[in-house]
Amino acid sequence: MVKQVKDKSEFDQLKSADKVLVVDFTATWCGPCQRIGPKFVEFSSLPEFASLEFIKVDVDEASDISAACGISAMPTFQVFKGGAKVDELVGASDEKLKALLNKFA
Repeated sequence: MVKQVKDKSEFDQLKSADKVLVVDFTATWCGPCQRIGPKFVEFSSLPEFASLEFIKVDVDEASDISAACGISAMPTFQVFKGGAKVDELVGASDEKLKALLNKFA
């Protein structure tokens, strides 16, 4: 399951939690974001990624979160562990996204 997060305090709480957090920074007007979005949701439901927390952040609805994370292109996927960013992927590649998730599963 993928949770939509719009509140920076909720985002900060999730990224500091024990679980590895995977964030999809997206926008409704972004074609590549819309293409890979369903794949992100699909990956979130796979047993091999059950240890990961998946969230989406719309850069227009939560510009404070995207600005704090330095987002300049979409889609951008960031991985947080213990409050710190540990990895990032920019672009809509299913294969690269799955490889990123496998590194932390």
